[in-house]
Amino acid sequence: MLRFLLLSVLVALALAEERPEPRFLEHIGERVVGGEVAQPHSWPWQISLQYLSGSSYYHTCGGSLIRTRWVMTAAHCVDTQRTWRVVLGDHDINVHEGKEQYMSVSAVHIHPQWNRNNVAGGYDIALLRLSSDAILNSYVQLATLPPSGQVLPNNNPCYITGWGRTQTGGQLSPKLKQAYLPVVDHQTCSSSSWWGSTVKTTMVCAGGYNDSGCQGDSGGPLNCQVSGRYAVHGVTSFVSSLGCNTVRKPTVFTRVSAYISWITGITG
Repeated sequence: MLRFLLLSVLVALALAEERPEPRFLEHIGERVVGGEVAQPHSWPWQISLQYLSGSSYYHTCGGSLIRTRWVMTAAHCVDTQRTWRVVLGDHDINVHEGKEQYMSVSAVHIHPQWNRNNVAGGYDIALLRLSSDAILNSYVQLATLPPSGQVLPNNNPCYITGWGRTQTGGQLSPKLKQAYLPVVDHQTCSSSSWWGSTVKTTMVCAGGYNDSGCQGDSGGPLNCQVSGRYAVHGVTSFVSSLGCNTVRKPTVFTRVSAYISWITGITG
């Protein structure tokens, strides 16, 4: 178990008001602060990553469909040996609505420099090869990825999407939710009163204020509006150990534009 999950460490951090450690969203009880149920299929590249336990599959992370046979998610979502499947075109994960496509995963490509014991080191990105091609329609579409190296300005409008918990210790939201999280530029996010040196230039920060949401599972997209259309600029990576909506501790995402060459090298 990672050191930053120790309760004593969290208590000490809270009391001393020192810089909190990064923490995966799966380990945070409260995932949704604000946010709203998304219009069904308004984020048609959003996928549900599910694992097999017994005879049933269970949602664990989000992700984005980037090619008809490829999904992008977080490395920490898939760095354990499990049987995975990807559900495309879903809105309510508890109801079979007839729009879904269920795909098994034939290969998992985790970034070679990912180190689960050093989440702040970056490289929290993985690609999943599907067993067959997704069928594109009005419910399932490919995500647009940013140009290599593109860095968004402060306050660029973005939305995080996912099936995160709706209250502390509560159940997953059965319906896809969205929350508005504007970009926090790297200079601000890496300043000493924010995330400091924990945040690298290969990451992007969004939110970090009392009125910001923090919801959606790890691995899911940060959908940012650029020139009138949305592109997936981030893969949800970690939040503060003090909670999702901690002031000056925005949600941190893997910056997709820093990994375009790696993605292209894997997916062709």
